[in-house]
Amino acid sequence: MPKGTVILPVHNAENYVGQAVESVLRQTFADFELLLLNDGSTDGSLAVLEKIAIRDKRCRIHSWSNVGLAETLNRGLALARGDFIIRMDADDICRPERFERQISFLESNAAYVAVGARALFIDPDGMPLFEAVDCLTHEQIEKALLGHNLAVVHPAATIRRSALEAIGGYRSDYPHAEDRDLFLRLAEMGKLSNLADVCLDYRQHIQSVSLKHAAEQMASAQRAIADALQRRGIYSVATDAASPAGAEGLSDLHRKWAWWALNARHLPTAKKHTVRALCYQPLNLRNWHLAACLIRDLLKRPFSSIA
Repeated sequence: MPKGTVILPVHNAENYVGQAVESVLRQTFADFELLLLNDGSTDGSLAVLEKIAIRDKRCRIHSWSNVGLAETLNRGLALARGDFIIRMDADDICRPERFERQISFLESNAAYVAVGARALFIDPDGMPLFEAVDCLTHEQIEKALLGHNLAVVHPAATIRRSALEAIGGYRSDYPHAEDRDLFLRLAEMGKLSNLADVCLDYRQHIQSVSLKHAAEQMASAQRAIADALQRRGIYSVATDAASPAGAEGLSDLHRKWAWWALNARHLPTAKKHTVRALCYQPLNLRNWHLAACLIRDLLKRPFSSIA
């Protein structure tokens, strides 16, 4: 039996899934099976998976008509043979030592049921935006989960299979926020942690769930938090009521990515998305304010570093 099972759902991810799978197969920890769960893809995703699976026996492809993420993950959990469930998404990239470090952590810390890691947000082309996830301890993570803040990057998490089975797996009652509900319930039966180092490149793109279904995701997250508070006997809590990112237009989206990159000193990425924001809305004063800040910072750098 493999020690770990990687659950990787795929739905119309032809452009990214090859890179995602290759990053899994290049891990320094090799004792795992890789469940490639094709959830009704209508593009070339399945062909990409089949080409890769031919040359690595750890890959197992399962396909069905589209049933959604929560059901796909539960089907993967039912098929899993490993003691540790390693989550991964079809558009992200694992750092080579991620599995080794997370499984070693869980084997050395019996009180913990799941461990995530810090992540580097990247744009659709793989250029860096900023590093995220500042909460590392269980107490910090639970507070963030209850406050609408980023607590655990779902595809960067490794979870004990026994804990997932004990809480009944994923629930479809919270569409597009099933991960927040899951980690809130896991926090009630054991401890959560995040590794301090970046272990995942977390891709942001226009087709991502957080942008396509932002309003529904926010509503589901609010219900998941309210239910978790009730289970804890808490009936009011201050939360971040920020607007969902999906309400923004394309100009606003590229401006947001540019600010992320600019603040993190990734100037080539900031330059690219500033130009795109201006192309969509050339008369938007917020875009020109961004451009002015970018130019100011570019002038402080050697020319060779900003090309």
